[in-house]
Amino acid sequence: MRDPDSVTDAEVFAAFPGVLIDRDNVEHYRGLVAGRLLINRCQACGCWIYPHRPLCPKCLSWDVRPTEVSGEGHVFMFTLIHQERDPNGLLNRPIVAAAVELAEQPGLRYLAPVVGCEVDEIRLEMPVRLTWIEQGGRMAPAFEPAPAGEA
Repeated sequence: MRDPDSVTDAEVFAAFPGVLIDRDNVEHYRGLVAGRLLINRCQACGCWIYPHRPLCPKCLSWDVRPTEVSGEGHVFMFTLIHQERDPNGLLNRPIVAAAVELAEQPGLRYLAPVVGCEVDEIRLEMPVRLTWIEQGGRMAPAFEPAPAGEA
């Protein structure tokens, strides 16, 4: 992990070609390059804002800043993807795409794969924690089951 402030704009755009990066979400992607999960947070009322927006939907403050989340949460919903995006790739097992409700705020959900367990072990409300996986030549956020007593 590194300091997101050390990641240049050029690194962000090179790491995410074809992704619409704008001033509202660039710090999120800068965080991903640095190995940190940053979500916008209102400095006036504390509301977490995702998807990223420049204005707090709760109090209408413009004082919104990217803030690192704990990475703890639970599976809110998930789906199994059985088709590989790369037509030349072979999919050995389904990809688990989950909406994880983060511990920071009810309703704050982040979409990412669930790794580190068998597909049939994944359950709604299962406690998970943030981890990082290699994906397309870079590190990407994912979630893994949290050990008993955690999350």
